[in-house]
Amino acid sequence: MKEMNLLATDDWSDKEILALLDRAAKLKSCAENAERALAGKVLLMVFFDPSLRTRTSFEVAMLKHGGHAVCLEPGKGAWPIEMRDKVVMDEDAAEHIVEAARVLARYGDAIAVRAFPKAETWEEARQDQMIKGFARHSDVPVINLESTRRHPCQGLADAMTIRERFGTDLRGKKFVLSWAWHPRPLPTAVPASAAIAAARLGMEVTVAHPPGFDLDPDDTATIRDCLNRSGGSFSESHDLDDAVEGADVVYAKSWGSLELFGNAPAEAECRAPHRNWRIDEARMESTRDAAGIFMHCLPVRRNVVVTDGVLEGPWSVVTDQAENRLHAQRALLLSLLGGE
Repeated sequence: MKEMNLLATDDWSDKEILALLDRAAKLKSCAENAERALAGKVLLMVFFDPSLRTRTSFEVAMLKHGGHAVCLEPGKGAWPIEMRDKVVMDEDAAEHIVEAARVLARYGDAIAVRAFPKAETWEEARQDQMIKGFARHSDVPVINLESTRRHPCQGLADAMTIRERFGTDLRGKKFVLSWAWHPRPLPTAVPASAAIAAARLGMEVTVAHPPGFDLDPDDTATIRDCLNRSGGSFSESHDLDDAVEGADVVYAKSWGSLELFGNAPAEAECRAPHRNWRIDEARMESTRDAAGIFMHCLPVRRNVVVTDGVLEGPWSVVTDQAENRLHAQRALLLSLLGGE
């Protein structure tokens, strides 16, 4: 029987996700060692898009437990890959996803893929065909390193960071996902995954964004489903100042208008008036007891998404988040490949 994938944390039960978080905490504190648990194991990483933290943290995670990671970049040292079915391959792509996934599955114990949206419409992009194609044609576990819709490994690190700061009983804690202006539209994978993580922890989740920048309705439904199980609450706001007041967590992230996906001029015009959607010291001072934490997945554009003063101030936990990518992924890899 094929092993479990991690395409989205949505596909795993609350019990499984919380167990991963508990194990990640033990690994970070050295309460669990498992130094050679991945000896002889190989992780094949396929990056269609750039990476700093994801690539490095997975390579280090495999190394720490005696395994090895191989990084491939299609179109740059590896053949460009075609993902469409029944297509006449007379364009740039020399490799089809069917052969790529099947062959890589013969070489390694797991495949990890990063692929941002390349489609012309949101209806097409939201299908996440590249990551799902690898999962469909691979005989080994597939890990999503960020796709159009989800960044599950970031979501795990986000949840781990919140629990480190506030404990495991997060009832009554306010989590604000704040849209932020950015020079270009970005995918919704990180914001959706962050909100799902907070919802799973039972927090009071508020999604703050200007009109026209709603998350995908299915993603909002997933957030609500998690909250129905965990006992948290959900709200949306078009007023950033009102949203962050009294918050325990402010998570800033940019994403593009899904209504205008593929229409770059109209999307840019819609985004243009909202440069004031930026987290600054005054907004962090308005959080609960002026002590809320600021979160971001990185990389972050300083003084565009958030000010230097916040990033260098007492509120920022962005480096902790980035470190926790390593520990959350160690727990994930041990669970998928460690024979348990």
